Amino acid sequence: MNKRHSRLLGGTVAAILALGLAACGGGGDSAGGSDWATAGSAQSGGGLDALIAAAKKEGALNVITLPRDWANYGALLDTFGEKYGIKINSANPEGSSADEITAVKRLGKQDRAPDVLDLGQSFALANTALFAPYKVATWETIPVENKAAGGEWVNDYGGYISLGCNAKLVPNCPTTFADLTKPEYKGKIALNGDPTQAAAAFSGVYAAALANGGSFDDIGKGVDFFAKLNKAGNFLKLDPTPATIESGQSPIVIDWDYTNAAQAVKLKGKLDWKVAVPADGLVAQFYAQAVNKNAPHPAAARLWQEFLFSDEGQNLWLAGQARPVRLPAMEQAGTADKTALAALPPVRGEVEYPTQAQIDGANKVLGEKWASSLR
Repeated sequence: MNKRHSRLLGGTVAAILALGLAACGGGGDSAGGSDWATAGSAQSGGGLDALIAAAKKEGALNVITLPRDWANYGALLDTFGEKYGIKINSANPEGSSADEITAVKRLGKQDRAPDVLDLGQSFALANTALFAPYKVATWETIPVENKAAGGEWVNDYGGYISLGCNAKLVPNCPTTFADLTKPEYKGKIALNGDPTQAAAAFSGVYAAALANGGSFDDIGKGVDFFAKLNKAGNFLKLDPTPATIESGQSPIVIDWDYTNAAQAVKLKGKLDWKVAVPADGLVAQFYAQAVNKNAPHPAAARLWQEFLFSDEGQNLWLAGQARPVRLPAMEQAGTADKTALAALPPVRGEVEYPTQAQIDGANKVLGEKWASSLR
């Protein structure tokens, strides 16, 4: 809701859990004489202090498609900017991963080009030639399956498909996909977006498939499930937003657990928004970070990565109800925010993960069947 609706398409689920630019000057020859445009780590460029000095000298960071209300990005952007005295130029906050890649290609080496990217996984995998390899200081605490071996991309945060529910309007909130077929939910169930375009919606259909005898090779069972909900009158063809949730127009929403959980916090005192992660359709997804190889502010771009993958940055995602990639290591080290951790929706069961080939096949099925199945 109120987010990048095309973030997924073709997006893979990584192994997880054991998202107009001002013209500002930059350049590769930064403070201390290091060429940060080619530095593969802070150490190789002269150390973190040298990186901080170079980023401050550049004075700006260009980001793209980062909604402030998505996974606590508002706090992340503000904290980084204030901490280092760096101006953040944010473009197209409601855009998609495809928009990010288009901007990188179209703007090339211009000062307005994005410095950093937050991408659906398939976009990261398909565009590694556009990225500058970089390994943050906490590299070794990031699971091997959640990063490119050369540092071209790194998973950052993710979540599970969940059921958000207005307990005031729905006395018996659903906790499984099986529950959603009950007559008491007539006219109440919304899916966050069109699954042929939206990350959460795509994974919602995949989750429904798993819950109804399908598999990652057979998303058709998920399409059939939503067709059944539609025929019964349970399915709402209304793209949910914070406004429709608050007004009661979207009593039940299938979305990422961190976006549903964020609504629970935002609406506390106005309504009781409950969140459940359905064990019968357990699906998870990570997004990926990358540095534009033509970043106009190469030092700031790398410092942003260091910040995001530090305990501070990871805890800010955790405070936004997203599950940071370094969470297992931080729990072991005792550096995870215990209050934020306790606020996460509980999860039961083992996560399953599709291959890229399975996702490509699922996209094909959705393109052929989704619209016609809901008529």
